[in-house]
Amino acid sequence: MAGQEIELTMHDGTVRDVCFLEDTSNKSSLLISGGAGDCKIYVTDCATGQAYQALSGHSGHVLSLFNWGGAMFVSGSQDRTVRFWDLRTRGCVNLITPATNPASRVGSAVAAVCVDPSGRLLVSGHEDSACVLFDIRGGRSLQCFKPHSADVRSIRFSPSAYYLLTAGYDNKLVLTDLQGDLTTPLPSVVVAQHQDKVISGRWHPNEFSFLSTSADKTATLWALPPI
Repeated sequence: MAGQEIELTMHDGTVRDVCFLEDTSNKSSLLISGGAGDCKIYVTDCATGQAYQALSGHSGHVLSLFNWGGAMFVSGSQDRTVRFWDLRTRGCVNLITPATNPASRVGSAVAAVCVDPSGRLLVSGHEDSACVLFDIRGGRSLQCFKPHSADVRSIRFSPSAYYLLTAGYDNKLVLTDLQGDLTTPLPSVVVAQHQDKVISGRWHPNEFSFLSTSADKTATLWALPPI
């Protein structure tokens, strides 16, 4: 695909998210894409532009995808579930339904997912404004918290995984401190605000700063003071 533009047409509905991962078995890059329509996740070989795998399982639109290295990635869906996929087994290897209302164990559509660099923690962001922190290795939910007052649309761990950056339809970006006991209330602070819904927030790879995009038609680079 080098030097070429190729239109991928395997989806039959809106494509909601994409991510890349490296296939170490044949040293090629793979594109993972998901969305509405048939609710499948497609795996495309970036060298050929050919989709060679369609992963089924979600019963609602795929809203978010995230890969943290290796052959594994996670997906969040309108069906209120998070699925863990391993391309070495060509299928789903784990399924969780984060409870955004712990009292009734009711969930909400998963609009954002992220895994920390160590592969130990997952955070899901939901359309009911909740975030759920999940211990992957322990197989248990650590806590549900609400840093926003509207849909959570973006979640990212900082490169050190000491902090969590979330963005929501309440126009805000919130920084949550993950240092300490993760089963107790987590301190958080609003660090930026747009004039309209925030679509995404992404950390700078080396500096304590982040970029956000918004429905107010702006992309803004924010610098945080040293903590």
